[in-house]
Amino acid sequence: MFTLHSLLRTLALLGFGLGCGLASADPGIVYELGGKFDKSFNEAAYRGIERWKKETGKNVLEFEISNETQREQAMRRMAERGADPILAIGFSQQTALTKVAKEFPKLRFVLVDENVQLPNVQSILFKEQEGGFLVGILAAMASKSGKVGFVGGMDVPLIRKFQCGYEHGARYANPKIELFGNMTGTTGAAWNDPARGGELARAQFSRGVDVVFAAAGGTGVGVYQAAKDAGKLAIGVDSNQNHLQPGTMLTSMLKRVDVAVYEALKSKQTGLTVLGLRESGVDYALDQYNDKLVTPAMRAKVEEARKAIIDGKLKVADYTGGSCK
Repeated sequence: MFTLHSLLRTLALLGFGLGCGLASADPGIVYELGGKFDKSFNEAAYRGIERWKKETGKNVLEFEISNETQREQAMRRMAERGADPILAIGFSQQTALTKVAKEFPKLRFVLVDENVQLPNVQSILFKEQEGGFLVGILAAMASKSGKVGFVGGMDVPLIRKFQCGYEHGARYANPKIELFGNMTGTTGAAWNDPARGGELARAQFSRGVDVVFAAAGGTGVGVYQAAKDAGKLAIGVDSNQNHLQPGTMLTSMLKRVDVAVYEALKSKQTGLTVLGLRESGVDYALDQYNDKLVTPAMRAKVEEARKAIIDGKLKVADYTGGSCK
């Protein structure tokens, strides 16, 4: 239940006084559970916001939810101030955004990772399976045991898309590869449970896995630490996380939420936007932290696959239909 106390707390955190009646032309953003410094999904959105702020000199109303009841109240309060556009980061914000967008049809809303079909909403989706395919190739080629693992966050179709692409890519590189996978949980808490992430990773390592891909938000930090402790390799997600555990991070699957948010702030676009390899919406990270881990042969294999996917000659397994086909 959303109590008066929690409502007042929400308004205070948003920086809104109860007596504030002034309209604001500033955009607004509501981050998902885990906060804007989760080193992953939310933080990618934050980088897009900061880039836009630096270029324009304008302000952005920001709110980091601490419980699920705050999404709708935060968006509505921003809308009452005239924030335009209002960005909602994460599929879990679909219900709240749909309701508030209907109430404020003259304002534009942007939803990342889910599709809302309203005339004042831009929905941004990604082909996570294509990025997962690339890092799956790298995992299989880097593995010495022939066993690779996956640790997901909340068990939802979106994370299954990462897993499907990853497993398809691993099999593309090594048809005999053994695959292991676990999900952290079934609620929003699964995005911010490093202890559980580390536990799942260690269980996979005990079965012979020597490369693990974590698509789990802040939970991934525990996976990477467990990999470092065990002398194994890990793969980051969303943001470039190679720097978190240099020498342990084989690569990171990039999901360019930062670019999507930045472009959404610049445009007046509504409707559905889908970003894959062709649109530079997903990729893998290569920098000074993993340059020695990714061999020329691995890079050549990945680039071969990238071209085939973009050219339409290679179709990556996609969980969108409810199965990994």
